[in-house]
Amino acid sequence: MTAKFNLVLDSSCDLPRDFYDHPGISIARLTYTYDGSEDFYDNLFEDVSPHDFYEKMRAGATPKTSQVSQGEFHRVFTEALEDGLPVVYLAFSSAISGTYEAGVLAAKQIMEERGDGVPIYCVDTKTASTGLTVLSAEAIRQRDQGLSAEEMVKWAEQVRYFCHIIFMVDNLDALHRGGRIPASVAVAGAKLDVKPLLTIALDGSLQIIGVARGRKKAIKKMCDFYFKHRGETPTMPVFLGNADCLKDVEKLAATIAEKDEGTSFVYSNIGPVIGCHVGPGMMACCFFGEDRHGELSVSDRIANRIKHS
Repeated sequence: MTAKFNLVLDSSCDLPRDFYDHPGISIARLTYTYDGSEDFYDNLFEDVSPHDFYEKMRAGATPKTSQVSQGEFHRVFTEALEDGLPVVYLAFSSAISGTYEAGVLAAKQIMEERGDGVPIYCVDTKTASTGLTVLSAEAIRQRDQGLSAEEMVKWAEQVRYFCHIIFMVDNLDALHRGGRIPASVAVAGAKLDVKPLLTIALDGSLQIIGVARGRKKAIKKMCDFYFKHRGETPTMPVFLGNADCLKDVEKLAATIAEKDEGTSFVYSNIGPVIGCHVGPGMMACCFFGEDRHGELSVSDRIANRIKHS
């Protein structure tokens, strides 16, 4: 089936190459740098292996990241418009990065410059990393099955609330250095010597939802999270991301499969930009399940209706 639009993702999607390496799919690259060195593009580990990247962090490197530049967005959007099709950009959560806002500004500028009426739609997915992996993979499938650009926007704005993610980090230092959590939380986690468990909240921000004493117990809690939220009739793969700890996510997969041997899995590497903020040893579990709005209190549901009315 001929695609009705071209799809742009950014490199925080952490997709395996075989998902996006075909016509009509483009990647806008974030960048990272080591202590003032030249900028490196996050090109989903085409230039460096995951192990080598995370070994540098284990040795003490503290890379810093930058959102997608205006020049990069201009290049990617312009190339995506060459065949005259609309463009849909599924963006890294705006609560974590300024990349979405940069994409909106670039899209507006390009449409004004061209003046041909071909739209560029930017969608804040309100997720990142393995959460964005599962959403992007399914978006590609839906695009190839014939959704229009307008339908894709509506689909993405709804499906993001059915996308569940839980991830574990070895410690909270990297998240604190990147400004994603307060220093007090990082210090408390270090003193307790626990493995923090996090998710991405409905507004796209990071949220700590638990702790575990050791990776073995963290794996059990991640498994329990999956079975609690997957819904009654799961039919889609579970996406498992890892920051150079493949054996651990394989243990998680085995733990899930013990309870449901029919579960299928897709493995992905946590890319350089996300890796800068979570550090080596992070593992993530993401899947489509129940509507996450169902977890809100009655008061919060009413407040949300008022905000969007």
